[in-house]
Amino acid sequence: APAMLRALRRRWDAYKYRFVPWLALNLRRKRRTLRYVPESSQDKIISDEDVFETLLKIFKALFINDFSRQAHILALLPEIKYKYSELLTVEQKRLKVRSCNRHSQHVFSPEEVLFNTLGFNITRDQSSLVSAGTGVFVTKGFVPKGTVVSMYPGTIYRKHEPIFFQSLGNPFIFRCIDGVLIDGNDKGLSRSVYRSCSRRDQLGPFQMSDESWLTTVLQNPLAVGQYVNNCSHEKAANVCYQEFDVPGYFPVELKQYLPNIVYSHDIESHLRCVVLVTLRDIKQGEELFSNYYTVVS
Repeated sequence: APAMLRALRRRWDAYKYRFVPWLALNLRRKRRTLRYVPESSQDKIISDEDVFETLLKIFKALFINDFSRQAHILALLPEIKYKYSELLTVEQKRLKVRSCNRHSQHVFSPEEVLFNTLGFNITRDQSSLVSAGTGVFVTKGFVPKGTVVSMYPGTIYRKHEPIFFQSLGNPFIFRCIDGVLIDGNDKGLSRSVYRSCSRRDQLGPFQMSDESWLTTVLQNPLAVGQYVNNCSHEKAANVCYQEFDVPGYFPVELKQYLPNIVYSHDIESHLRCVVLVTLRDIKQGEELFSNYYTVVS
């Protein structure tokens, strides 16, 4: 009996944030956990241009770090090869040195690339909150206020699309201001749906999304935002969610690092992403805490 009660309590703790009567009773008591949005256009801590430039910067660094896996892409698109021509020359010299002395240049891990590019590392670990499960921590470096520190991965559903079975017992569903849902669960049915949609959209060697967030070995080290815990009375929020629609001109060779995919392929729209932006400076060793509630007035 005690074990069953504990299991029910864990299930309730995971579900209650989507239970309307519970929300209605607790909103007034938890004002500090609310994110007030007077208008959807004002839901921006930083500009879309800043988000775009940050993603472009880290994705380019990841792409450059792993030339060997990008050879087929560079061979197919001459304009991309031209764009990275100087870097390709460096790579060709490295390969010549390698063939002579069998010593290869060090290839950085994605976490090292993140630190070298943006000045910090983040990782998943046991949360500092009791019974909160996994959390996300800054493990190295320093994150200034107004920085994109993480991304919320997952399958994107419009209002009319089926998500009932995926939502059962699923605490990783994020609701955007316009009703769009992002399922960030990396297990079970949600995992299968994401992989199916991702492979559906692949164009030859060009991957339109990143599947690695479903594993323990991340290709995009920012894609851990679904594990950021809600703030509490003891732990104030230090990051907030910001919605970002990926523009059509986003470089095709860098889409392999986007940890989101649309459920319905036949809908013409920009890819929705959600990033987490720091509300204050965050130091090494701190856990990230966000707001689960959104109130649009």
